[in-house]
Amino acid sequence: MDNKNESIITEFILQGLTDNPNMQFILFTIFLLVYASTVLGNLGMILLIATKPQLHKPMYYFLCNLSFVDLCCSSAISPKMLIDLLVEGKRISFSACVTQLFLLAMFSDTGCVLLAMMAYDRYVAICNPLLYPAIMSKKVCHQMIVVAYCICLMDTIIYTSSIFRLIFCRSNVINHFFCDIPPLLMISCSDTYISEIVIIVVAGFIEVSSIGMILVSYVYILATILRMRSAEGRHKAFSTCASHLTAVGIYHGTILFIYFQPSSSYSMDQDKWASLFYTVVIPMLNPLIYSLRNKEVKEAMSQSLGHIWVWKGKSFLLKLRAFIHQRSASSNCQN
Repeated sequence: MDNKNESIITEFILQGLTDNPNMQFILFTIFLLVYASTVLGNLGMILLIATKPQLHKPMYYFLCNLSFVDLCCSSAISPKMLIDLLVEGKRISFSACVTQLFLLAMFSDTGCVLLAMMAYDRYVAICNPLLYPAIMSKKVCHQMIVVAYCICLMDTIIYTSSIFRLIFCRSNVINHFFCDIPPLLMISCSDTYISEIVIIVVAGFIEVSSIGMILVSYVYILATILRMRSAEGRHKAFSTCASHLTAVGIYHGTILFIYFQPSSSYSMDQDKWASLFYTVVIPMLNPLIYSLRNKEVKEAMSQSLGHIWVWKGKSFLLKLRAFIHQRSASSNCQN
């Protein structure tokens, strides 16, 4: 294409999930409830871990950060998606598109690394229980979190800049409901080969290293559990890993399905729904997974709910007593 005929794109148009008005309203209602559940669930998990002393452990410190990452990841996508389901012109500025992709990539990568660190935490707790307090001290946990965010920030800067250094002049219509990498590459009129290589290498490094750490950790965990003589000890060890393994399977399974499938079998419509699952649905599921399958979290939630009901009961009794006293005083005055 002749450079003189190229025009610089300042905004994009998102095609969204569907053009059917009735379906858009149904999807808006469903995903509004999903996003509300995501916000309440993850904020609730953060507050629960922060306020309950029995949850002030490395495992729950990582879980608190995972809840924060899930909340941010969903918030980078859901509000804009919900607005677009109600309006006709699904426009997004170039700078907003860059920001959306950057935030999603940043928090998605951080989620991968956090799941790997949680696997390492379970490895130390089960395979080296006597050294666990020393190895997973508060200082070490803080350092691990800082390293996770720094690595993911650098990686995100690299492949976000590799995307938006391209020239978009062929079309400004993105066949997706948010600014994702594959549809952006499809509408670029530049040579995308270098950008694709950079993205595969950088994103692949995060994914492969995270999965590698998880697999190695659980190989050692499984070997340690099988050597245990006590059935109760094996059950307890398995139960502490069950929720984490569930979260890992759902998260990495979806990521691998979207970004590492053969190009011959790639479908944009299929990609939309898979992306919807990992950007909107998974952040809602993680608090449920950890609250329903973790004994300590369930006990802490029961205590909190019990305190709330007790407080509400006391408040109701005080109001009732004041009301009765007021009616009694009023009756005495009339007599």
